[in-house]
Amino acid sequence: MSKSKTPWFDAASDSEMLTEYARKLDSFLDVVADGRVDANELEAQEKRVVSLMKEVEPLLSPEAHAKVTQLLCEVTAYDLMNTLHMAGKSRPRTRFQG
Repeated sequence: MSKSKTPWFDAASDSEMLTEYARKLDSFLDVVADGRVDANELEAQEKRVVSLMKEVEPLLSPEAHAKVTQLLCEVTAYDLMNTLHMAGKSRPRTRFQG
């Protein structure tokens, strides 16, 4: 990512841009190239996230820290809900007719 402020939203559509940025990360592209994510790749991503969190946290004012903490929690909740939603959609729709 560049040193300039990267917009989080598209100016024309007001849609979020972070997903597009994530899809262009070398770390993401390398992992998904084979169509699957293994435990080691997931662990490496977690280490990148934790490292960045440790780098950013001391830079934040108490007010910014509170807002970023709330943002990270909401993003994590969204990711968990999205995973559960996708898992639910992939389940077979048939019912046991015993």
